[in-house]
Amino acid sequence: MVATWLGCAGRQLAEPTPTSVSVELPARTQLNRLPALTNTSTATPIRLVALEEVPAPQRLVPTADPTLDSSSAASLRPRSVAEALGRGSVEEIASDGTPTMQLDLTSTLSMVSGQNPAVAHAAARYEEAYASLSAAKVLWVPSIRAGVSYNHHDGNLQASDGSIINVNRSSLQGGLGIGAVGAGTNTVPGVVAQFHAADAIFQPRIRGDAASARSHAISAAVNDALLDGALAYLELLRAEQLRAVANETLANAQQLAELTTQFADAGQGPQADADRAKTEAAIRKNDAARAEEDIDVANARLVEVLSADPYTRIIPTEPTVVPFHLIDPDQGCGELLAIGLSNRPELGAARHLVDEAVHRYERERYAPLLPSVLLGMSDGSFGGGLGSNVGNSGQRFDFDAVAFWELRNFGFGERAARDEQWSVYEQRQLEEVRLMDQVAREINVAHAQVRSRKGQIAVAENAVKFATESYDRNTTRVKEGIGLPIETLQAIQALDQARREYVRTVVDYNAAQFRLHRAVGWTIQ
Repeated sequence: MVATWLGCAGRQLAEPTPTSVSVELPARTQLNRLPALTNTSTATPIRLVALEEVPAPQRLVPTADPTLDSSSAASLRPRSVAEALGRGSVEEIASDGTPTMQLDLTSTLSMVSGQNPAVAHAAARYEEAYASLSAAKVLWVPSIRAGVSYNHHDGNLQASDGSIINVNRSSLQGGLGIGAVGAGTNTVPGVVAQFHAADAIFQPRIRGDAASARSHAISAAVNDALLDGALAYLELLRAEQLRAVANETLANAQQLAELTTQFADAGQGPQADADRAKTEAAIRKNDAARAEEDIDVANARLVEVLSADPYTRIIPTEPTVVPFHLIDPDQGCGELLAIGLSNRPELGAARHLVDEAVHRYERERYAPLLPSVLLGMSDGSFGGGLGSNVGNSGQRFDFDAVAFWELRNFGFGERAARDEQWSVYEQRQLEEVRLMDQVAREINVAHAQVRSRKGQIAVAENAVKFATESYDRNTTRVKEGIGLPIETLQAIQALDQARREYVRTVVDYNAAQFRLHRAVGWTIQ
């Protein structure tokens, strides 16, 4: 449960902070509360949540023109993989013909938030919900219907006194409202308002909460896409840095292999040392090849997140990896948890879904007490006569007003509808609690990783420093003729390991910072 974060409070780190980038973040609002709700078994009514004004959506995706004919259907199909391999624009073309794009972290995040299809999909779902809300607000507004109707009857009819008469007649009606037969009113009124009063009252609230939930879902999609983009960029940067480490280690190993071979040929060292050094150089060639593979894999992942041309080679502009801070690692878990519970858009969406369930329950609760309404007004021309004669046309005006109450299935249907919506409410509320636990876990995990990895960076820096000094001392001994070249092998291996560890710890620390940043619900900027 959400109380699990208490165990991580109060820990301190004393390690020195390496060179880093610091980002200032805005303060957030206070924690919202769950809506109050009472079961049907009690006398206390459900508290109705005030309907908030839902903003009109900003159109993030192109919309189809309904006037386009089928020949234009191809232009309306979803475009992906660089305009279905029509190939989008890139910054430059490499010598081998590969399109390249130079990006830093900031530009990567800007591209993710602007063209990620998951974000556009969430925006389109909000537009759908907003359109549904707009329709719900005008349920009580009349519709206008006009046209022409023709009726012909041949055969028996029963009069109001019970007698059977044989009639051959026709009628023609046109104007605002149609469908009148005999002495009956219009089956299709010209101006008609037909709705259930409960829907007219509660549907705007229901649809408003649904639209608000999808508005929060846009923020959640943006945050998730930004996190994916940041992690994908960091993985590419990690792969680039590890390739540099692998290439430098390969160069050192090849130099050692040449030197031990020269010593063995001159009789100044054993052939076994030369063979051992050549083995190390061969293994390091595979390390360099795997580093190239890792770059290709990381590049493909980042291209996917950016929804860019799949053939694009992305080149990070950062010369090296450095730790940076989005959130102070020493900030307490309790404070971070309060911020996360207030600002995570997933929780905002869950709260609105709970409110939606409240209003759906209220709709079913008041449905038997509120009438269904039909208001109709027709005005047009009506004429008819015996046989196929439709003469004697003249103006006809009808007005209908109907209100009726319904108790579904002798009341059993009403109880079932209320129980169903009560169950939906409980599900939504439990889902919100589950999300709160998830947020608490994500904050705790990311916070623990940030604090731990901050200390690991200092250790990795010292390891690189000591490994570099060891390698320099060993090479100096060989140059001075004090030791054999093979003595530098262990120093080469230790330096490679230390450099890889430094890259790992810095990239992992930055990744944990982004995960913590997303866990507390702040939009990555």
